[in-house]
Amino acid sequence: MATRSCRLARRAALDGQGIAPGFSFGIKTMTDSEQLAQRNRELAILTTVAAALNGESDLATALGVALDHVSALFGLHSAWVWLLNEASGQPYLAASKDLPPALGAVPELMEGTCYCLDRFCDGHMGGADNISMITCTRLKGLARGTNGLRYHASVPLYAHQRPMGVMNVASADWRALSADDLRLLYAVGDLVGMAVERAQLFKRSVQLGALEERNRLAREIHDSLAQSLAATALQLDAADAQLEGGAAPQARAALQRAIALTQASLDQARRSVLDLRAAPLDGLPLAEALAQLAAPHGALVRFSARGAEVPVDGRVAMAIYRIAQESLSNALRHAGASEIGIALAASLSHVQLAVEDNGQGFDPDRIYPGHFGLIGMRERCQLLGGSMQIASAPGLGTRIECILPNRA
Repeated sequence: MATRSCRLARRAALDGQGIAPGFSFGIKTMTDSEQLAQRNRELAILTTVAAALNGESDLATALGVALDHVSALFGLHSAWVWLLNEASGQPYLAASKDLPPALGAVPELMEGTCYCLDRFCDGHMGGADNISMITCTRLKGLARGTNGLRYHASVPLYAHQRPMGVMNVASADWRALSADDLRLLYAVGDLVGMAVERAQLFKRSVQLGALEERNRLAREIHDSLAQSLAATALQLDAADAQLEGGAAPQARAALQRAIALTQASLDQARRSVLDLRAAPLDGLPLAEALAQLAAPHGALVRFSARGAEVPVDGRVAMAIYRIAQESLSNALRHAGASEIGIALAASLSHVQLAVEDNGQGFDPDRIYPGHFGLIGMRERCQLLGGSMQIASAPGLGTRIECILPNRA
């Protein structure tokens, strides 16, 4: 009887059927519950890491956030990230957390390539894998300072199939990680790789923006100061000739024009220097910064905003602020206006600025002394893929309207 029961139990274990359906059902239910718990854990980890990385655009901050969360969620002791230099392709230690003393205190040990990096660069690291201290060329031969580290797991980092680097992690008890944890770490590695690429692209765009801004300022200085100083030199030459000819009144008039041009050049130089200084927004929302720009002028300058709560891309916000600043300066100094209006309209797709005054106006097709900033304003718009319209005529006031795509 006992033998027959063992045979039946063995049959049930083998095919999940037989005379013990309840026993088989119990095993299946427990397995499903464990699988559900495992999937929920994996989803929670991926969601947490993705949310933490989503808002980070600085590379060092993104990697620090990644290592902190990965260590906490997986119960890890140490973690470090190697990245490939964008220019040379050579690996470098980009971030680390709680390295064993033998590695953390000896910078030379964390330079150059190693077994896991060689495998990655050769395309032989198809997924996350455990690396023993016997295999690891950095750990092999270390007699002390490892705190008992015997294994680390290497996780390849890719972004759109582009190799980015390797993330190494070690568990709290220095054990080899399970297959499930390795599989999940590989998925986390995809998130980290994408975050690294995003941070690199952001840094590149900032550098490109700085280069574009320097070029714009160089052109503005050339087109404004150079022309103004050339005109000043002509007036001084004329005054000199008139003095030699005994025409003092005409010489005085030429000198007055030279003085006016020199003052305009000085004003333009000051504005260009201000452009080179730190961003005036200083963390303020664009609408609030524009309101502060208008406030010192009281009832003379009115400000209105639609969509003030909409997030605006940093470069777009800076361009809008500078254009408003230049437009207001021109209106105050040259227009003789009794009313100036600044209007902002922001949406998720575009940001629009309009600056309007009821002053004396001018011919937009001509360049007047003191109006050289219009060139720089237009270039700011064009550099960011936007457009600018100037509507003005002598005696009819001026309206400057700029529309930029919002990339927030």
